Amino acid sequence: AKLKAFLEQVLRPGSALSLTAKPFDRKPLSGKSARVVVTMGMPALLYRWGFGAHSLKSLKRNVLWFVGVKPIRDSVIGMIEAKNPNQRFRWLERMRELGRQAC
Repeated sequence: AKLKAFLEQVLRPGSALSLTAKPFDRKPLSGKSARVVVTMGMPALLYRWGFGAHSLKSLKRNVLWFVGVKPIRDSVIGMIEAKNPNQRFRWLERMRELGRQAC
């Protein structure tokens, strides 16, 4: 709910959405890229293939792509509670490295 509220404020008309007569012609966040990181308790493979990663696809297509963000990359990390602290630390370091590479 907090992410949704944040996106509603950031992407409201006049900021990331155009107020012109042809709002779909303008992609105000063109040239920007994104990485969406999803963590969950279920296996990531089950989320991607069994459930089709529906919420991730929706966020990428209906929010980020709609306002011109591309490329949109994603990282899905599953079974987060089942892993030991060392594995979590390695995941965090991997996300930091991906962030450094994007800059």
